[in-house]
Order: sequence, then C-alpha cells, then structure tokens
Amino acid sequence: MLAAGGLACAPFVRAQSGRPAQQRPITIAQLIDTSPAQQDISKDFLIGSRAAWQDINARGGIRGRPVHHQSIEVDAGGRASAAMVALAAVKNNPACVALAGTAGDLLAAAVVAASRQERLGIAHIAPWLQNSSLDIDDNTFPIFAARQQQITHALKSLNTLSVQDIGVIYASDADRAAYEDDVLRTAAALKVKAQAFRANGDLQLLGQILGPGTPALLLFIGGTPELVQFTQGLERQSRQRLLIALADVNVQTMTQMGAAKTTAVIATQAVPMVTSSLPVVRSYREVLARLFDEPPTPHSLAGFIAARYASEVLNDIDGAITRQSVLAAFQRRTAVDVGGFRVAFDARRRGGSYVTQSMLSHDGRIIG
Repeated sequence: MLAAGGLACAPFVRAQSGRPAQQRPITIAQLIDTSPAQQDISKDFLIGSRAAWQDINARGGIRGRPVHHQSIEVDAGGRASAAMVALAAVKNNPACVALAGTAGDLLAAAVVAASRQERLGIAHIAPWLQNSSLDIDDNTFPIFAARQQQITHALKSLNTLSVQDIGVIYASDADRAAYEDDVLRTAAALKVKAQAFRANGDLQLLGQILGPGTPALLLFIGGTPELVQFTQGLERQSRQRLLIALADVNVQTMTQMGAAKTTAVIATQAVPMVTSSLPVVRSYREVLARLFDEPPTPHSLAGFIAARYASEVLNDIDGAITRQSVLAAFQRRTAVDVGGFRVAFDARRRGGSYVTQSMLSHDGRIIG
C-alpha cells in the first residue's frame, strides 16, 4: 500500500525581509514505513519532522520560500519493491528537491539501494539508518549514530569492554535476516563472541527458558513491544540479567506497558535526552508543545533534528534551489551545528557519532 499525504503549506504572507512572498514552494518528501514492526518509530519521527517544517515555514521558510513537506506512507517492511514504488512518486515530481527523514531503518536501507539502482540523483538527507555495515553512497547523508557506535557506547558505560560473550536476542526471523551481519561485524570489531537465540515467534517463552549457560549480558535487536514481551518472560527467572537495547526502543513506552519489573534495561539513543538543555532540544520541546498534543520522545526529536539539519544546509545554497544544487550542497558534507547537535562526516560518509542512553531500572525508574 502506498498513500501520499502532504503537510499543507500555511499561508505564506511575508518573507523574512517583511516584503510579500510570491515565490513557489519547494517540496521536501519524507518516506515513512507504516508496517506493524516500524510504525511506532515512523509515527514519532514524522511528528517531529512536521513540527520542525511548520516552525521553519512560520519563520520564513528556506530563503523566503515556503516548504511543502510531503509525507509518503509506505507499508514496506523492508521490501525493496515498496521503496521503488515510493521513489517513483518522488522522481516524477519536479518540485521535489530532496528526501529528508526516511524512517524506519529497514525502509531507509531499501531507499539507499533503490535510489542507487535507479540513479535517482536526489539528496537522501538524515534517514533513520541504523545499519553500521551499509556502504553509504554519495547521495545519502546519515547524521545519527549507527548500531556499532551505540553498542560500543553501552559496553563502555558498563566498563565491560573486556567481556568475552554476549547473548543476542532477535525479535523475529526477519530482524535476524536483516541485522545479523551488522551485529556480527560489530561484535568482531569489539572482540566479543555473539551467541544468537531464536524466539520462534514467542519472545515471552524464550525469556522463560533461557538456560543457566546464557550470557548475563543480552543485546536485544527489535522494537519496544517485542522487548516488553521478552522481559515479561525473564521476570519468571531467578537469575539476574542485563539487557542492552538500541535506539529503536522507547523506554518511556516500556514503562507505560509495565515492562522490566525485575530486569534492568539500558537503551541507547542517537539523539540527546528529550530533557536536555541543548538549544535544539529546547526548541523542539517548545514547538512540539505549541503545535502538537504529543509527549516528547527520542524518535520525534530525531525527526525534528533531521528537518532542522536539512534546513540549515538548504539556507546556505546560493542561486536556484534545484535537485542538482541541493545534492551538490549536501555532497560538500560540511560540518554543521544544529543547535548544539553537531554533524561532522567521517571517511565512511557518516555524519553522526552522538550517543546517549537511558536506563530502566528493575524498580521501573528511568535513569539518565
């Protein structure tokens, strides 16, 4: 299923100069995965992006031009064919100058592959791209820390870089097929042996039956509802274990679902804490409260930052704003400070290394 919806441009009466604005809007497209496994992440990511683009338009848009933020919903589940259909809609819209904030991870990776295959020639800005092993081409500009950086950060915080073994729990066979190579490469880089465990469709049962030989440190690859199921199974064991979850998990939602009553969970984030005093986070909280009746979450903050990063680079373009000029501007991969969130690209064409984390303690408190 492919459904396209737009964030209608608000009346754009005046440009920043105070003179009436007559310029045509530019279109920024955002692809979001509405499949069951990804929809929670995508929904929040889209809310944050919408809030940012509405605020950007209220402040004068991009060099006096309004931005038409077009959201394209894709029931993808990581399928390349769904990404191809969505990209065809983008390709055939000459007003669309860039893609920004593709979410979640499986769709973002599929878009990278499909865009390369189709030679689309359009900037793919700040996707929610968690795969550490994916080769980044010259049209893709990831700004959030990938899986390897998140795992390394979590282990360092525990002073466990000397650990020899770690258990890996995949939420589904699809997650294992998509992410196992990335996890194994990360484990090899950290000199850690990764032992995988199959859920066979029942994460709660897996949590109950893990034997005494299972590593005490477990890495969970999956989303929030699946992690809740797994912790409910662990509750029935007497042995204490520590779970590491990555940025696709929302610990606030976990508490609402009554998870991890006796199991501590560390969840990494590729963005600052939503309570941070960084300027971009303060702006996010203010804009979100003003425009949407939604609580702050790490994924909507990521969507907000993605849009703000895109606008920072777009505002620096000299001359006409076209697909070609936008792509060229991002290909310079200039370091940008987005209200305290720094984007600086490395030799692998990745622009984000920022990682923080929250801990859901065994008594239900969120720490960090």
